[in-house]
Amino acid sequence: MEIKKIASAGTMESSDIMITVAKTETKGVTVHLTSSVEKQFGKQIRQVIADCAQRLGIKDADITAIDQGALDCVIKARVETALYRAAESTDYQWEA
Repeated sequence: MEIKKIASAGTMESSDIMITVAKTETKGVTVHLTSSVEKQFGKQIRQVIADCAQRLGIKDADITAIDQGALDCVIKARVETALYRAAESTDYQWEA
């Protein structure tokens, strides 16, 4: 998939995460994370985001995440939704 526009998913509520995806001119996926639990879980949150992007075939993207204590399943859902919106794709490949 290729990023075509800026898109987001999620909220700033407790136990949620706001994901914003934008097209980038540089190569690779860049993750910017702001989280109240970054010291404890920052590495895991970044890995979940990067894995979702890789699974969907995203090669170049700028992903901003503002975390409010979201679980991994919530992070995956928000990242996938934002990526599909940014790619203007409806060819959903949800995990079973």
